Amino acid sequence: MDRQLIKMLIDALAASDLSELEYSRDGATLRLVKRAAAAEARAPSPSEPSSQPIATAEPVPAATDPAPDIIAAPLYGIVHLQRSPDAGPFVGVGETVTAGQVLCVVEAMKVFTELRAERGGTIAAVLVRSGQEVEAGQALFRMG
Repeated sequence: MDRQLIKMLIDALAASDLSELEYSRDGATLRLVKRAAAAEARAPSPSEPSSQPIATAEPVPAATDPAPDIIAAPLYGIVHLQRSPDAGPFVGVGETVTAGQVLCVVEAMKVFTELRAERGGTIAAVLVRSGQEVEAGQALFRMG
């Protein structure tokens, strides 16, 4: 398995409600497990061995946590701002959206994940273009 695939799987696990994920391909298996909240509060010192598996999904660092008015990518992938090339965009600047409304789709390994608004509001800015590669946690929209 290559690093990009492993990173994408870690990002997908971190963005989901799952506590673990197992991926097998060509006889190799990768098992990712999220740490419990209590274990995350206390990190082991460099001289202390960690009891956690090496391939553990980490939360996005606080420095990249989006502001409340920012809607961020849930995982690494290609962002699609419309359902098909000849369709109009899901949302546009100045448009009022409701909670649960589809804002865009992020494609990763031919899996399409809909990104839905968590709350109602107005789209103040679209910060990416359709077809752009995005990282997990990257700002996609700003609400006004």
